[in-house]
Amino acid sequence: MNAINFSCRPYALLFTILIASLSGCDDNKQGIALGTLERERIAHTATVSEVITSLPVSSGSQVSKGTVLVKLNDVLQKAQVAKAQAQMQQAKANLEKVHRGARKEEVAAASAKVAGAKAALTKSEANYQRAKTLIKKALASQATLDNALAARDENNAKLHSAQEQLLQLINGARIEDLQIAEAILATAVAVLDSEKKKLQDLTITAKRDGLLDNLPWNLGERVTQGSPVAILLAGNAPFARVYIPEPYRVKVKVNDELTVQVDGLITPIKGTVRWIATEPAFTPYYALNQAERANLMYLAEIQLPDSAAELPMGVPVQVLLP
Repeated sequence: MNAINFSCRPYALLFTILIASLSGCDDNKQGIALGTLERERIAHTATVSEVITSLPVSSGSQVSKGTVLVKLNDVLQKAQVAKAQAQMQQAKANLEKVHRGARKEEVAAASAKVAGAKAALTKSEANYQRAKTLIKKALASQATLDNALAARDENNAKLHSAQEQLLQLINGARIEDLQIAEAILATAVAVLDSEKKKLQDLTITAKRDGLLDNLPWNLGERVTQGSPVAILLAGNAPFARVYIPEPYRVKVKVNDELTVQVDGLITPIKGTVRWIATEPAFTPYYALNQAERANLMYLAEIQLPDSAAELPMGVPVQVLLP
């Protein structure tokens, strides 16, 4: 019996050591979220396909909001703005003309036209009456009477047209005409604003303070519409993007302060949780059993203080979880 116990001891000791080593490995992994340092990447894109005419700032420079990063050729767009400006002025002048109505000279000319039409009608009426008398005496043909009648009717129509034109000038523009002129002006103003905005977009400025990380295009190249022309890393300090294991998800909340260990630094850094995902990053929880759920990960971002502004991107980090 003693021999049997003696022969089993090495196996029992080996089993105990294996269990202890495995437990030690599990303990090392518990309470830690792994990830890397990141910064907010802001891509400034080109709104049109144009040639780069200026790159005032070099890559790697610190820039402030409003700093000019890239300039695109604006000759064509300036012409479009000038065209829209002229169309707006034309629409504005037309509206003023409709509001003011006819000038005195225009009314006088229309009145003279009416007087002339009356005189012509009087003359043609007399000719028609004379033709009727002559045809009764058999001194004129039927054709002469028909021509006189046609001339009278034509002059009568001209008189009515001249009188209507005079009334239109005297009465002024209709409400509908004013509304049309106002709508045309509003359209012209909107087009001008749009063209000015397009011109402004050809000068690409930094939207936030940060580090100019990359200028993908070279001076003189024609960029494609929608392509990034300047990449900006915003914010004073980086943040740690880590994956939180499922058992610790309920313990971590936004604004919690956590300890961040950065590879290469001896002293840990205190960071603040600024965001944490509500959905797991991997297999949905309802497809897993209770044991497998521990493998779920929730993406989170821990903001570092401004004192960590010099830390580079991509460095591995470990976050101690509560």
